[in-house]
Amino acid sequence: MTAKRSEQLPLALDHPPQLGREDLLDSPVLAAAIAIVDRWPDWPSPVVVLVGPPGSGKSHLAAIWAEASGAGAIRAEAGGDAADLAASAPVLLEDADRTGFDETSLFHTINSVREHGTALMITARSRPSRWGVQLPDLASRLKAATVVEIGAPDDDLVARLLVKLFADRQLFPDDRLIAYLVARMERSMEAARALVETMDRLALARGVRLSRALAAEALERIGHGDGGKDKADEGDGDGRH
Repeated sequence: MTAKRSEQLPLALDHPPQLGREDLLDSPVLAAAIAIVDRWPDWPSPVVVLVGPPGSGKSHLAAIWAEASGAGAIRAEAGGDAADLAASAPVLLEDADRTGFDETSLFHTINSVREHGTALMITARSRPSRWGVQLPDLASRLKAATVVEIGAPDDDLVARLLVKLFADRQLFPDDRLIAYLVARMERSMEAARALVETMDRLALARGVRLSRALAAEALERIGHGDGGKDKADEGDGDGRH
């Protein structure tokens, strides 16, 4: 029986996401959200809520808006200073329905935004109507907000995202390998990042190029099925230059 080759995965290197406007991939599923960011400061209401699934680009869009508007990040906590910050500059509250918020604090923050002519962007996975808000005045304020939904990425966007994420790591797989991945992976930007990172680390650990076999293993490792169990040779798919 052949002994399994020992393998030591390299330490994860930092590849922080590129969050500039030039790094944003235009797509129909992002069109409305891009439009509201680019429309700043001419917003239809002082509060905008970006809604989308995990890894859909909410944080990227929020970062672009924060850079353009000078917005500061806040947490709507009891006894916090969110309302005071909102009185002097635009503010950003991320992952509202995941990290939670104090309803009275958020209510006062929205009032401060309205009173002082600033702005508030909120990101969340679900619409405000599903947050279980108990404070009637806050529920009313949230109903007046502009809600912009981001859909799940389509195949074209996932493919272009994979190409970009690989290129950020100086990896250049061919179109066939990209198509192979798109057909088998979960449709999310979060999954694309995990898949690219896993393939990069496996390739570095073994000193091999990107291939379908490597892709199949990476898909398994991140829990996306069997990846087709392709056993293509290690040269198929190309990679690092």
